[in-house]
Amino acid sequence: MIKNISALKRERGLFKALVISFLFLIVISSGLFAQGKQDKNKQWNIVLFIADDLSVNDIGPYGNKVVRTPYLDEFDQKSMRFSQAFAGSPTCGPSRSSILTGLLPFRHGGHSNHSGVRPGTYSIIQHLKPLGYKVAIAGKLHVGPAEVFPFEKIAHTNVPEPGFENRPGLHHDLNLGPVDKWLSGQKKSNEPFMLVVADHSPHVIWPEDASYEPDEMDVPSKHIDTKDTRFSRARYYTDITKMDKNFGHLLQSIKENGLEENTIIIFTSDQGPQWPFAKWTLYDEGIQVPLMVHWPGKTNQSMHTNALVSHVDLFPTFMDILGGDVPKDLDGSSFMPVLAGEKFSHREYVYASHTGDGKMNRSPSRMIRTDRYKYILNLAPEILYTTHMDKSKNHDGGKQYWNSWVDASYKDEHAANVLWRYHNHPREELYDIQRDPQETVNLAEDPAYQALMDSFRKNMETWRKGQGDFETGPEALDNKQPGGKPVAPYVF
Repeated sequence: MIKNISALKRERGLFKALVISFLFLIVISSGLFAQGKQDKNKQWNIVLFIADDLSVNDIGPYGNKVVRTPYLDEFDQKSMRFSQAFAGSPTCGPSRSSILTGLLPFRHGGHSNHSGVRPGTYSIIQHLKPLGYKVAIAGKLHVGPAEVFPFEKIAHTNVPEPGFENRPGLHHDLNLGPVDKWLSGQKKSNEPFMLVVADHSPHVIWPEDASYEPDEMDVPSKHIDTKDTRFSRARYYTDITKMDKNFGHLLQSIKENGLEENTIIIFTSDQGPQWPFAKWTLYDEGIQVPLMVHWPGKTNQSMHTNALVSHVDLFPTFMDILGGDVPKDLDGSSFMPVLAGEKFSHREYVYASHTGDGKMNRSPSRMIRTDRYKYILNLAPEILYTTHMDKSKNHDGGKQYWNSWVDASYKDEHAANVLWRYHNHPREELYDIQRDPQETVNLAEDPAYQALMDSFRKNMETWRKGQGDFETGPEALDNKQPGGKPVAPYVF
């Protein structure tokens, strides 16, 4: 009988412990549920920083050991870094239009640099405003027409560099003072917003006074290492550090205005830099972009993904996060599941196109990129490839070093090969990016890759038809109106 009473007490104790544990779990679960519900209903702000002509390889978070980008390095510690993100075009205007419309260049119509998108096109601005969002831009514009991109334009954020007040041209600086005041106003209004901050750096013309020594420069193997190349590269890196400082200023302003906890911050660039085999080409140096996303509560530590994504995916991703309806006819799709850690891949293919750039570049091309291979179709291989770097005489977009490259090509086999590859693009190119990240061994004629080539050719044909892309050569120049007001001006 005594033994039975002790057993009964033990059973009652066990039952009591089970009840307490059960109640404890209910309390914890309720708390988590409430927290999840709160996150779901949170009104997120979006801040998108766009660098101008920046290579993914030329900032600290992506492995560059020479350039100084302390603010991006710190941002990387609380962001998801995408190692396979790509622009829709390797030129400024078409690329920025793709970011803001979720459409690739032939779908939005502004596929030629400095051209506007097709009237009647819808941008993210028109989709966010019905959700109660204020959408503003500071810095470089370069998209149009205005009715498709009805931004609130933050005045006085584009200022001429000192000494160029009367002829700013490509000498514009980003002025963040007005952005500080604008963010302060948003703190008081408590109204959700999307803010695009578009820097002018490191687009040419790079600062005359470099803060780097030419001797410490890293010169890519596909370039020609001359004294003038190093001077130019030191100026380019100086401009990158200047851009990094602007990005740090913006982060500090967001923090000081108490907006840090409910603001998603994205860093990217429109395309690669004004160097050979980069801007105006569909090689990775021209079309691959940095993409880093900080989403409070989701990416509070350094994270990295190999998911293949495109700039056109940004628009639907933002709509997905903010709880809006994602338009069904976009070329992009939401990669929110990747950001949320629910998926590790996003796309099988990324597409991009390059139309040309007036008289400076008459070499249109198209691209399909997988996580391993790159297929390029050049529509006018018979035309010598040229750009502002070798042709421009009215601004320093490459002329500081170009003559030294030409001189070297008469004396050095590597230099001669580099110059020949720069000017001559075959009709088709195929690269194994994993084995050949510099894209120097064209496999298009290799018998071992003909099945893959056939697959890419069919894919390209289908994609181009779907895009309404029936171009067969360089863009017509007779529709240009010299002296007319640009539909997509650099600044406002």
